[in-house]
Amino acid sequence: MSPNGTENDPAQNDPASGDAEPATLAQRLGVAPNRSPRVEGIGLMNVTPDRAAARRLAGGLREIIDLLVSTTAGADELNQAAEAAESFAALLRALPAGFSYKGFAEAANAGSELGDVLPGDDRWYAFFDHSPFIGLANPLSPPMFMEYLEDRVVARVTFSAAYEGPPGCVHGGYVAAAFDELLGATQAISGSQGMTAHLGVDYRSPTPLGRELEMVGWFDRREGRKIYCRGEIRVDGAVTAEAQGLFIAIDPEKFRSLMADRDG
Repeated sequence: MSPNGTENDPAQNDPASGDAEPATLAQRLGVAPNRSPRVEGIGLMNVTPDRAAARRLAGGLREIIDLLVSTTAGADELNQAAEAAESFAALLRALPAGFSYKGFAEAANAGSELGDVLPGDDRWYAFFDHSPFIGLANPLSPPMFMEYLEDRVVARVTFSAAYEGPPGCVHGGYVAAAFDELLGATQAISGSQGMTAHLGVDYRSPTPLGRELEMVGWFDRREGRKIYCRGEIRVDGAVTAEAQGLFIAIDPEKFRSLMADRDG
């Protein structure tokens, strides 16, 4: 949002703000054009030995993060654990730096560059394995598990003590970020995918830690390049938070520019 509280609208005064061309890359990736690879693509990914090992390491680190915020360990135990962690970091630091994957946040935005990619090619779906919310190879990920149920996206996630805000409750920032991930997948139902322009969250009641949360997202409407989605978090059927998201269908060239800037 802008400082005056209005929506940031990348499509405003944009001559190209009409409907985007239908994308076909999602189909070439084995995903329907009105579905997001972040939901269905991960299941198609070929899990190589390296990727399986990365997921295993991330799982161990995720548990360490969870245990650290609630441990009763003293200085001796903590120093011993710190030395072990530092040795693991030194092992990885000694290897060449770089990205262990190459991919696009949304396959529908990738344009023609991936025309020869085959369904299940781990090089492209690997992007999502590093997501801070759904990535099994990212220790910061809770993780969230998403699926399409008819015309909605349903996610299930349990936040540990590492995500605490108010006592016993999920930090509001993580609630908002989880909505961004959910609605980012939901926007694909429109037939196009883009980037977040505005996200509004209404916190109805505290969202508890250590409980399985059900998140539901649905496509609201589309106006040119503007894609509107809505969602909510439920705990035992009760709504604890609601969200409204605006996404702008992105030009493939702009996305390639972001990739080029990231890769230097």
